[in-house]
Amino acid sequence: MNNYMKTVKFHLVVTATAAVLLSSACNTGQSTHTEQNDSTAAGMQPPKKEPISQPLVSDIYTADPSAHVFNDRIYIYPSHDTATGTPENDNGDHFNMMDYHILSMDSVGGKVTDHGVALHIKDIPWAGRQLWAPDAAFANNTYYLYFPVKDKQDVFRIGVATSSKPEGPFVAEKEPIKGSYSIDPAVFKDDDGSFYMYFGGIWGGQLQRWNNNRYDSAGKLRQPGEEAILPRVAKLSKDMKHFDGPVKEIKIVDKDGRLFTEKDNDKRFFEASWMHKHNGKYYFSYSTGDTHYIVYATGDNPYGPFTYQGVILNPVEGWTNHQSIAEVNGKTFLFYHDVQLSGKTHLRNVKVTELHYNEDGTIQPVTAYK
Repeated sequence: MNNYMKTVKFHLVVTATAAVLLSSACNTGQSTHTEQNDSTAAGMQPPKKEPISQPLVSDIYTADPSAHVFNDRIYIYPSHDTATGTPENDNGDHFNMMDYHILSMDSVGGKVTDHGVALHIKDIPWAGRQLWAPDAAFANNTYYLYFPVKDKQDVFRIGVATSSKPEGPFVAEKEPIKGSYSIDPAVFKDDDGSFYMYFGGIWGGQLQRWNNNRYDSAGKLRQPGEEAILPRVAKLSKDMKHFDGPVKEIKIVDKDGRLFTEKDNDKRFFEASWMHKHNGKYYFSYSTGDTHYIVYATGDNPYGPFTYQGVILNPVEGWTNHQSIAEVNGKTFLFYHDVQLSGKTHLRNVKVTELHYNEDGTIQPVTAYK
């Protein structure tokens, strides 16, 4: 999830004698976008944007929604944002989530139920801090909740917890999934019943510290001309608690089959993996992070390669962008978040809107504001 990353904030101050524009840049990365709530001229605020969708819940802050249909009901597995007072930094320490609340509804637009705390960090034996974006799956008559959290050495790993009910409560395994690392697990069930986990996130998600599945605490982000860091995938074992084989890199290429470089930061992978299938084609979607798009690439194999196709969701209010895509009663829906309720990057709210395909299988881009 992310979402910790470097942002540019402009603060405008009108003094008693003159209007002076002061800009304070706290970004040392490549971001070309500023937070969307910031002022654009001295003493003025931009017009309030009218959203196309309203928050699903407003009594708690939620983000990074992973949506699934279980037992003919829609279940949403989000992060639970809280105002912990942790200072902001580029590693996202201010995203200091402590638990998960699972949401459900009979239909899109229907009443949303908050099922309360499904899993708390204190009940995860190996966890240190920061419960970031989760996902869920159903197999073996069991519901599995997959979550990233920093271990006691402050390294992100991916854990799994189980329940007999989709809303939990969930009981965590005593150790993280062996061979797992980084953030944003997304679990996809293919037509043959096989399950795959897609994961990874650069910057605060620590993916840059992993090369050939080996950890290097001094691992660096790529330079603009270098090939971009790639997301990861692993097939899950039958018990859904282990990887069935090695973790592999996922190649995302342009129409000419070339990998993106780090300077292609409006197309290269940053975080928020998601996989879905449409008319036999695999759709791998993800966030570009510091340029704030949700984009997608398509392929013919769950391991890729995937060819970049375009934008699914244009930038939303707030620094982060994170999605899931689910089919409900023959329609496809995009679940996402923004900061409509709080105006603060680390206090977000989940939303949903319908997603539409063109006849050739490409996706019609969504703009979250009228």
